[in-house]
Amino acid sequence: MANDETRFTRESAEVLYDLQPIVRVTREDVDFLKETAKHNERKRIRLCTHGSIEDTLHEMVITHAKGTYVRPHKHVGKIESFHVIEGTVDVVVFDDAGTVTGVSSMGDYQSGLPFYHRISEPAFHTLLITSDVLVFHEITNGPFNRSDTLWASWAPEETETALVVDFMTNLELSLERFNLAGNPTKGSLNRESA
Repeated sequence: MANDETRFTRESAEVLYDLQPIVRVTREDVDFLKETAKHNERKRIRLCTHGSIEDTLHEMVITHAKGTYVRPHKHVGKIESFHVIEGTVDVVVFDDAGTVTGVSSMGDYQSGLPFYHRISEPAFHTLLITSDVLVFHEITNGPFNRSDTLWASWAPEETETALVVDFMTNLELSLERFNLAGNPTKGSLNRESA
């Protein structure tokens, strides 16, 4: 039954719900999510294990392919944490003007990198997926309200393809400068910014 899509309620091409009273996520479920994400236009999918957007606790298993653009954003009045299940990622944190203030390189437990990240205060952030696929468990407080997510005005929308390519190229250069300046990164905790 683990691979049986009928177990999940499909909200959209990118959002599934598992509404069982006890949710168990298996390796086969993760494989199913990875395969499904490959066929989605934006190469991502999430499995929500909470019942609805009104729940006070939201938990999701999320899959992103390498190259997925996550527009920098922050969540007002929310705490967000995630735990890497598979793959590697750089979590990049910015100030309100778009300057990089922190980078955490993460991976699954076996990688030796940090596998857990929590943002307790609103801070603009994005994910740079550094493996072929990233699978992570994300937790945040609900209920979900679109107006609680603020998108960085200095970062392009996902539909602005050429601008996204330029932004990502410039971000890579900014990260190189950030690292050359001796800032904490590659698994270090920068408590002031993350």
